[in-house]
Amino acid sequence: MQDDAHVLVDPTGTLDVFRSLGATDVRIFMSWHGIAPDPDSRTPPSAFDATNPADYPAANWAPYDAAVRAAAARGIGVYFVLTGEAPLWATSTPAPGITTLNPYVYEPSASQFGDFVKAVGTRYDGSYTPSGSSSPLPKVGFWGIWNEPNYGYDLQPQVIDGVEIAPGTYRALLDEAWSALHRTGHGDDTILIGETAPRGADDPGVGNGTVPLRFLRALYCVNSSFQELRGSAASARGCPTTPAGSRGFRAANPALFEATGFADHPYPLGQVSRPNLPAPANEPDYAGLTDLPKLEQTLDRLTATYGSRTKFPIYNTEFGYQTDPPKSQCDCVFLSPATAAYYLNWSEYIMWSDPRLRSDAQYLLYDAPGPPSHVASESTFSSGLMFLGGTAKADYAAFRLPIYLPITATARGHPLEVWGEVRPDASARHDSGSAQQVKIQFQSASGGAWTTLDTATITSPAGFFEVPVQFPSSGSVRLSWSYPSRFAFLPAGTSPTVTSRNQTVKVS
Repeated sequence: MQDDAHVLVDPTGTLDVFRSLGATDVRIFMSWHGIAPDPDSRTPPSAFDATNPADYPAANWAPYDAAVRAAAARGIGVYFVLTGEAPLWATSTPAPGITTLNPYVYEPSASQFGDFVKAVGTRYDGSYTPSGSSSPLPKVGFWGIWNEPNYGYDLQPQVIDGVEIAPGTYRALLDEAWSALHRTGHGDDTILIGETAPRGADDPGVGNGTVPLRFLRALYCVNSSFQELRGSAASARGCPTTPAGSRGFRAANPALFEATGFADHPYPLGQVSRPNLPAPANEPDYAGLTDLPKLEQTLDRLTATYGSRTKFPIYNTEFGYQTDPPKSQCDCVFLSPATAAYYLNWSEYIMWSDPRLRSDAQYLLYDAPGPPSHVASESTFSSGLMFLGGTAKADYAAFRLPIYLPITATARGHPLEVWGEVRPDASARHDSGSAQQVKIQFQSASGGAWTTLDTATITSPAGFFEVPVQFPSSGSVRLSWSYPSRFAFLPAGTSPTVTSRNQTVKVS
């Protein structure tokens, strides 16, 4: 789960909410620009050892240190995505005739990024005690390397004169970061590559997004037929130009073959589409939710090209549905909160059905505010579980207790499959010391009280269950679950008994 704006400002309060929602890890962007000294200068600081965490301004580390300590106190893992923007002194100046709208992401130096990652890895190796502190910082053991490298907002240039440039830049960033993490004792940690945006343009130019599967082919130095690039096509992309060079590609780029998994952001098309809607036929290189099998097959072919049997697990590390309200600053059409809640649970069922998918994600907790003059009514990104003012959306309950029925109509006497998840199960089990149970409740279409039809005992470590339930008539079904009385860090005002969204069923 991710909401940097709140985690880094109020880690204790925000992480209490995360834990009550069942989040196991908090994803945090660690901006190189945000940590580095003199980040807006073209000249690096003098006498600056970029590999030494003590040479960076202490105030820049402070919010991250606080978040790491607060997360550890709550049994929540920290997933740092080491990413741009870069300090200006670690970027290139565009050649004449090339325009960038963001110089802070233009050809960031891979070697200097590696120095930064070494400083981060040293600080969060579990033994580092910052100046003025009485105890070492907790260890961080979950890492991502650069956010959405196929998106021009995060890495430029993407493509120049038809040649993919960003994949080669990202390959170099990966190599340096991988080496730095291993040198600082993080070789056995969870390290993800990718973090790709699900869509892009066929001709992205310098600053637009590259469609992800095209980006990956260039990253692994193959063409659209998965044949290794040769000659000038290879040289222009920073790839081996000869068979002899290709034989060393795997050893020279270990992250591309030995990472723990591949991270994807499988947002649905336009953030309004049904979760099961595939990419258009004319967009074969998308990697959204329904395209995950295609992404998996592509990765398998890419690693196999170099004789590797690696079949990366897929991690969904950023996902959500934008809603209206709040009003968006763009002329976009988003979902109602109720529809977003339904689609969120439907999406989770699809992800649960994919054996290679290892994680689910929620971005954000609160809608991101718009400009100050519009903060009350507009959002720059409205996928939060809560509105700008802190009121819970329908998504909030849907995220905490997902419920989904693959089929919602049946004949009398025939059961329907009820799938769901008690997301806070793991932390609740830790607090209570016993298995959790969830009630499956029903309300007739004619109204009346909710009655419990079945009780499921949670045996899945992630809180999932799937049970057949026979419904007496048409009506609505929901889940009801109670936090253990000893549940730690329950936010003030949270009811001890919570329910899911309601799902209608038809019995004829």
